[in-house]
Amino acid sequence: MLRRFDGTAIARRARCVTMALLCAALGACATMSELSEQVGAGGSAAATARADHAEQLYADGQLDQAANEFLALAAGARGDAAAHYRLRAAEVLRDRGDLDGAARALGDIKRRRLRGDEPQRLDLLDAEIAIRHGDIGQADALLAGLGDDPSEAVRIRALELRARADLARGDRFASARSRAVLDRDLAGADREQNRRQLVEALAGLDVDALRGGAERLAADDALRPWVEQALRGKGQPLPRALPKPSRPVGTMQPGGNGSLENEGYRTLHQVALLLPLSAQFATVSQSIRDGFLTAYYSDARERRPELRIYDSGRTPADAIAAYDRAVADGADHVVGPLQRESVGELFHQSLRARVLALNHPDTGEVPPPGSAEFGLLPDAEGAQVAERMIARGDTRAAILAANADWAERAARAFRAQFEAAGGMVVGETRIPDKDVNFSTPILQATGTLGSGADAGVFVSMRPQQARLLLPQLKVAGVNVPVYATSHVYSGDANAALDRDLDGVEFCDAPWLFGSIPGRPDRNRVATRVDTANGLGGRLFAFGMDAYALLPYMDWLLAHPDSYLNGATGELTADNFGRIHRLVGWARFQNGIALPVDGALDSAPLQQ
Repeated sequence: MLRRFDGTAIARRARCVTMALLCAALGACATMSELSEQVGAGGSAAATARADHAEQLYADGQLDQAANEFLALAAGARGDAAAHYRLRAAEVLRDRGDLDGAARALGDIKRRRLRGDEPQRLDLLDAEIAIRHGDIGQADALLAGLGDDPSEAVRIRALELRARADLARGDRFASARSRAVLDRDLAGADREQNRRQLVEALAGLDVDALRGGAERLAADDALRPWVEQALRGKGQPLPRALPKPSRPVGTMQPGGNGSLENEGYRTLHQVALLLPLSAQFATVSQSIRDGFLTAYYSDARERRPELRIYDSGRTPADAIAAYDRAVADGADHVVGPLQRESVGELFHQSLRARVLALNHPDTGEVPPPGSAEFGLLPDAEGAQVAERMIARGDTRAAILAANADWAERAARAFRAQFEAAGGMVVGETRIPDKDVNFSTPILQATGTLGSGADAGVFVSMRPQQARLLLPQLKVAGVNVPVYATSHVYSGDANAALDRDLDGVEFCDAPWLFGSIPGRPDRNRVATRVDTANGLGGRLFAFGMDAYALLPYMDWLLAHPDSYLNGATGELTADNFGRIHRLVGWARFQNGIALPVDGALDSAPLQQ
């Protein structure tokens, strides 16, 4: 059949897949000693030299010259050698964006003349041509015929073509799934291009199609984070599969020479902490930095890792430059950056040192293998409040949230989790910061809630707004339990101001309310370090946990049933390198936030 190609598409495609195929082609060149018998001993050395020159032209990006050289070699050769040169010329022309020229180069090439993985590479070309012509059945047959154990280059190329074939037949979900698998094999511009196409494929699906596809995915399917992000972007987040870890890290195990060692502990050598130290982020960064340093200097081990702190600047480019400086200085573990955009951009790079990012990117990408992301997410808190209410028997809920991005994320996550668990949201509303009379939004959200034993209110707002809300709920006759995210607590005891919040139960970092084994006492630290007070206390605990996670990162990533008892909650990891925290619970009593039931309960109640 006539072989054609979409030159515009390949011109946009990143070079990594092409270079992988180059490796395969260069491997095929190693068979030239066999081919030389067919072109004559006198010409074999010259032909080999010309072939090496053609490959170098290709590597240098001089595709026209490389293709012409391969075609000239094919014209002067016979048998297997001619077939080999024609295939290489066709591959180069395809990478140039000229599939029609590639088809002409292949001509009537005989499959039996090809060696090694060359028949598979011919099938890949023919599959691409079939896709170009809309013959998806032919493309499927060619890709299915590649065998169960293709070379790495062939496997990667086949994945990309399967994604294109699925998209051409209208199966956007399957196309995205192939690209999600392919994502781990790419880097740099290649990964960026693949991710754009993955996101575009999912963007073309409606909410029902995304949800239906997600239900068919295994919990560890590589596509799941991308589907989650696509649904969040449409304002319809998926309910979370909350971890249920049962095995603490660090239990003492027999080590070498009869000593005892902490299970899962890995010795660190040089750690870099990347934080944006400019005025815009100074307050947040200082609390995280001081928490990190407190944990570092409280480390009782004989040999702490060397620690260096770098300013990650304001932009993703600044953060990547800081990462490169840290690695050049010898860092084997990098903590940071903090801004979501910088985290996402760093994950696009080929990482030479492991990263514990201090945020989650807004896109669906996950950390490269061996790295992780850790953050204080309002979405996670909203989901855990929903689980808490369901466990308490509150199956009908009203939602009242601030008119802010973080509150919106928490509210949407709450609703998704609550309804997935069998609860019903009877109403919800958003309240602007400047409003002081909440009678109308309260009526909108709670009008049909009633005061039954199965009812509750979910609140996601700052303390100042919540202090206005709670008395007005009582005036409106809404006498049901109220649950909130950590944002409702200022971080410091203030009985005079918080008395209006009495009875509100909320999730937060357990370290704010009591002692955590292995962490310095919060009350003692707060008298010495200003950044551990107020709203900074939560970030201070976050910094301490970032340091505590580092030596156990590998273990947690490999053992999802394990957890680290952290200052911000019980910390565990999933198969995608995301650190999750099971929060603690507190309740306002006489204006003071106290641990629920007098204990630092960091797990949902059991039904």
